[in-house]
Amino acid sequence: MLCDMSVDPTPYLFWITSRAAGFAALVLASLAVSLGLLMSTKLLKGRTTELRTAHDTLSLSTIVAIVVHAGALLGDTYVHYSIADIALPFLSSYKTFWTSLGIVAGWGLMLLGLSYYARRWVGAVRWRKLHRFTALAWIAGLGHALGEGTDAGQVWFLAMVALVAIPALALLVTRLTRSAGPAPTARGAAKSRPSGSPPRTGVVPVAATPPHS
Repeated sequence: MLCDMSVDPTPYLFWITSRAAGFAALVLASLAVSLGLLMSTKLLKGRTTELRTAHDTLSLSTIVAIVVHAGALLGDTYVHYSIADIALPFLSSYKTFWTSLGIVAGWGLMLLGLSYYARRWVGAVRWRKLHRFTALAWIAGLGHALGEGTDAGQVWFLAMVALVAIPALALLVTRLTRSAGPAPTARGAAKSRPSGSPPRTGVVPVAATPPHS
């Protein structure tokens, strides 16, 4: 089918830009989540530095795509979004729930992604616990794309989303399953110690000497 070249795309430029950036953000976020889960589950070992660099690159690219996706909407003449509409949830009258879900997801992915560079002040243990919410923000973004996305009903869109989302969801389930596994108990640890060998306490035993008569 031939396209009508007489149609001026200028009025739709901001909408097309936002649409493309939103799709890019979803794909990049899905890849970043998958790579992060592969490293945390130890399913992908070796070349830690390269994997971490790739993960950081995907995370930063996701943030850029989110900013472009939201910022381009300010120039769209159909929805007439304001800065507050794209920055604060439950203010927009256009598909309020799905728009709000996207705003929450966007802020979550951006703040959690940038928190990596503040982990020195946050603390490594606290940062790891905080970073787990990235998967929740990604799921919210996935829901936003499927609920409000212009192409959500298109076969190509669903196929592309499934291609990057299904592996991420499978890895997330694997991660949660491992986290929910039974923790070793003290009794089990005692059974695993070889019989007849004293427990290691880090104290060097001193042989007793008979008292002098």
